[in-house]
Amino acid sequence: MNGAPLLSVEGLVKRFAGFVALSEIRLAVAPGERLGLIGPNGSGKTTLINCVSGLLRPEQGAILYDGRAITRMPAFERTRLGIARSFQIPRPFRSMSVLENLMVPLDYVAHRGQLRDTGAQDEAMALLAQMGLAEKAQAFAGSLTQVDLRKLELARALAARPKLLISDEAMAGLSGAEIEEVLALLWRLNETGITVIMIEHIMSAVMRFSQRVICLDAGKIIAEGTPTQMVENPEVRRAYLGA
Repeated sequence: MNGAPLLSVEGLVKRFAGFVALSEIRLAVAPGERLGLIGPNGSGKTTLINCVSGLLRPEQGAILYDGRAITRMPAFERTRLGIARSFQIPRPFRSMSVLENLMVPLDYVAHRGQLRDTGAQDEAMALLAQMGLAEKAQAFAGSLTQVDLRKLELARALAARPKLLISDEAMAGLSGAEIEEVLALLWRLNETGITVIMIEHIMSAVMRFSQRVICLDAGKIIAEGTPTQMVENPEVRRAYLGA
């Protein structure tokens, strides 16, 4: 890795009672990188991302973002520094419009109530246009299709103006054509300079998108490399298919 990493995780340990969910996790993510994070259910992927985003606090280890220690920092402060994530199950404000759903994070995270409504609305519309949702700005969020809900979830993450975007199962349950739509959006976001960590069970998508892939199993990193190296790695095959 050339230069300083944008994100560093050093010796991370997370336990739930007597269960060790993460054991001595160490990884670094370069600015602008596309990193895939894979592993079977229960491998620790979501726990790791929850520690990075601030929803969980580890018992041991350190997390550094852009050269700054954030291990004990609240989640909202990490968001304001530029760490954003989309969630596997979108939970928009269903009785509010698509546009209003973006105004909330824009005001809270990006503008902190200091921009006039017109400025925030213009920015929200620009984000919706980027996601292909501009024509649905006034529709209720509860009326959106599954793929449009995923796009809105990405737009809400982008409202934080992130340097690092964590995409958590953004393509789960989508059709082949819809997966291509979301993949194209993530490509374009990365091309603007946003670093992307993709957590995904759809192997064809994560292998096409990622420059580097890390595989977790039972709370440990068992393999790391290019998509081609991971496909050929016997430990990765064993984690998914069994011995």
